[in-house]
Amino acid sequence: AQPTASTPGMKGQDGLTALASRYVDVGDLPWKPTPCKGIDMKVLVEDSATGLLTALFRWQPGAELTLHEHVEIEQTFVLEGSLEDEEGEVTAGNYVWRPKGNRHSARSPNGALVLSMFLKPNIFLTEDKEGIQLR
Repeated sequence: AQPTASTPGMKGQDGLTALASRYVDVGDLPWKPTPCKGIDMKVLVEDSATGLLTALFRWQPGAELTLHEHVEIEQTFVLEGSLEDEEGEVTAGNYVWRPKGNRHSARSPNGALVLSMFLKPNIFLTEDKEGIQLR
């Protein structure tokens, strides 16, 4: 049986056996837009069956990720630049992880390149008169 995890756009992936290691040429992977303006991503590995995702995210200066909730632990290592939210700032060479249930919006005033790991996808939320709703 083939694994449910894959690296979209990885050359030679189809010829590998189910248990073979995947050596990913990250420079060869395409940047893809996310639903948030000014944030692009390279998916390093994703598993559609479980929701697992590890990806590089490139934030343009001033980009903002709208209010969302982490369904499971989320981890981010900042390679370049910085990210900030209501709780603090994480800068190049540093790391932040957020517990299951954490809600925040994030922004990058000067741009950033980050490696983020998710066990399940975020839930994006909107705020209105009745409070916070699922988008």
